[in-house]
Amino acid sequence: MLSAALTGYVTAFSLIMAIGAQNAFVLRHGLMREHVLPLVLFCAISDTILIAAGVAGFGSVTAIYPALPKIMALAGAAFLFGYGALRFHAAWKGTHRLQGEGRSAPLGRTMLAMAAITWLNPHVYLDTLGLIGAVSTRFEPAPQKLAYTLAAVAASFSFFFTLGYGARLLAPVMQSRRAWQILDLGIGLLMWAIAISLLRA
Repeated sequence: MLSAALTGYVTAFSLIMAIGAQNAFVLRHGLMREHVLPLVLFCAISDTILIAAGVAGFGSVTAIYPALPKIMALAGAAFLFGYGALRFHAAWKGTHRLQGEGRSAPLGRTMLAMAAITWLNPHVYLDTLGLIGAVSTRFEPAPQKLAYTLAAVAASFSFFFTLGYGARLLAPVMQSRRAWQILDLGIGLLMWAIAISLLRA
């Protein structure tokens, strides 16, 4: 049980912590202290659904619908190119703000963007349905598999809450216009790099 739990936690945490579109989005809003709780809960709950599906063997769906990964990759790349362009524009304009500065983005629009970044990214499915689900096959007795799954879910919750609320520790560094321009430029480049990788894959 302990071995299964440790494996689940370490596997999930190491996969989730890799810098990606989802993490960059949470980091930026964490720095602004804007809609942090809904965002981190959405990410963690989405991971919970996908991890549970992966452990249950949902990966076989792609065998039934072989075109599904390609469709998702195209949709995800289109969205990431668009969001990356927005970040490039923000970097060029030099707009920056922390909590209390400027006008907060509407919650609905923010959550729609988060949903697109999360559910239109095939890498998320590869990590959760594919890799986490594949590793779970090592633990056949039901209690071990449950321990593995719960630990993987705990890793997701702990990571996203740490990222979202820990981002404010960087707030003193992010007081300058230049720092926000660099952040937005970096996020834009990351989004376009991921989009290109999706198209190549």
